[in-house]
Amino acid sequence: MGAAENTTRTGRTGPPPTTPDDIELLLGSARFGVLDDVKSLAGIGVCLDSKDEQGRTALHIAAANGHTDIVEYLISKGVDLNSQNEDKNTPLHWACLNGHVEVVKKLIMGGANVSVLNSHERTPLDEAVSSGKREVMDAINEAVAYVELHGPVVSAQET
Repeated sequence: MGAAENTTRTGRTGPPPTTPDDIELLLGSARFGVLDDVKSLAGIGVCLDSKDEQGRTALHIAAANGHTDIVEYLISKGVDLNSQNEDKNTPLHWACLNGHVEVVKKLIMGGANVSVLNSHERTPLDEAVSSGKREVMDAINEAVAYVELHGPVVSAQET
């Protein structure tokens, strides 16, 4: 994970390209809730929207594991909230499936689309209903109503 700069064809310098090892470190940090490591990787130029071989991003992993602080940080950095993995699940699908109410609210209030269909033609709400997660269903309705009234909110978290 060197911090060496990479010269582009236009002669400008930028961060080195993101490698599979970088992606593994990023997703591992998101999985285990290590925000400082996510920030460090972002600081050396690792693309926060990078996907692994299954199409998962750091936001998918953080959302699935209920790491609200990492979800907030990634939203504040402008990652794709509606990125789909190989099964067309978004981070919101995973947060709903796993019952992470606060993450569900953060994603929707940040602008995540509640109508995206996965490969089973199910929305995040469908996943919450099928799992019997009433608190998630309530959170979705509450967050959607807020966004309809006030628009999406991006938290101002320190970088």
